[in-house]
Amino acid sequence: MRTRTLTTSLALTALLVASLTACGQEARGGSRYKPETGKGGTIGLAMPTKASERWIADGQNMAKQFQKAGYQTDLQYGDNKAENQIAQIENMITKGRKLLVIAAVDGSALTEVLQRAHDAGIPVISYDRLILGSPYVDYYASFDNARVGELQGKYLVEKLKLGEPSKNGAKHSIELFAGSPDDNNTKYFWGGAMKALQPYLASGQLVVRSGQTKMNQATTLGWDGGTAQKRMDDLISKNYGEQRVDAVLSPYDGISIGIISALKSAGYGSKAQPLPVITGQDAELASVKSVIGGEQTQTVFKDTRKLAAQAVAMGDAVLNGKKPQVNNTTDYNNGKKTVPSYLLKPVSIDKSNTQLLVDEGYFTAGQLK
Repeated sequence: MRTRTLTTSLALTALLVASLTACGQEARGGSRYKPETGKGGTIGLAMPTKASERWIADGQNMAKQFQKAGYQTDLQYGDNKAENQIAQIENMITKGRKLLVIAAVDGSALTEVLQRAHDAGIPVISYDRLILGSPYVDYYASFDNARVGELQGKYLVEKLKLGEPSKNGAKHSIELFAGSPDDNNTKYFWGGAMKALQPYLASGQLVVRSGQTKMNQATTLGWDGGTAQKRMDDLISKNYGEQRVDAVLSPYDGISIGIISALKSAGYGSKAQPLPVITGQDAELASVKSVIGGEQTQTVFKDTRKLAAQAVAMGDAVLNGKKPQVNNTTDYNNGKKTVPSYLLKPVSIDKSNTQLLVDEGYFTAGQLK
């Protein structure tokens, strides 16, 4: 009798701990669990952060579209901390989610938790950021990320007129920024941009005065704008006394904002000292307004509504025993397998075609004023 009482007590304690842990994880993620009322069960959506408007939109778009397809959703945000995201995914597995769609905080940190998902029979779709080091990634939905970098690099070539004969051997200075080292997409963005820029770096038409020409010298941990601002401050103070910066390769709008802040602090932004050509990515509202206002020069538009729709279509197919549509089965190897992928096309945006964002219904005309 005493043994049975002790066993019951321990079981109740374990249940209480599990309940408290789950509540804590949901509070951290900023999204409350919805009961199992959808005809298709509940889908776990693990997004990296709410610090970027892009990820907020991605999560909300997927949640709406999965719900429209007859599922409930458990949407969580990891606050850019891998340990938070792992705890949230573990919680989703414990609650018996039917499918996991994961935009990883750290693409190489999920090996163990994906093993648990596999053991529980839960399929996994890697969303926009390829999950590394696990054979248990079933599909990958993203954009053509090498093309994103290529659009940025080609834009710089065009604006600096590098394809034209230079006058008096004129050279242009450029500084290079890359994304977060823990995001697998960083190497694709960088590689695409370097494909366009490398011939001019080799010929001397483009000069990186800081000498920081390797990706590992240019990465920006967490895609953080403040980190980018500090680095740009340092690059200017150490390398551009009498010289000016003509261009900056920036892989993301939030990084571009930090770069622009540093440049303005150094005296750029006037008629006498205009801002350099500055690229970006994600067409975030603040940066599109910056493009219209003549500060940031370019961004790359990736319609995340279409990406969300693709992930939903993939997930629905998997859960109904069908084979999802893919258009790339060769290029995205995560170290354990080549993950079947569907890649969407990105679009370059500058001051000349911001109306496209309105025409596509991504923003209203009023939002861009």
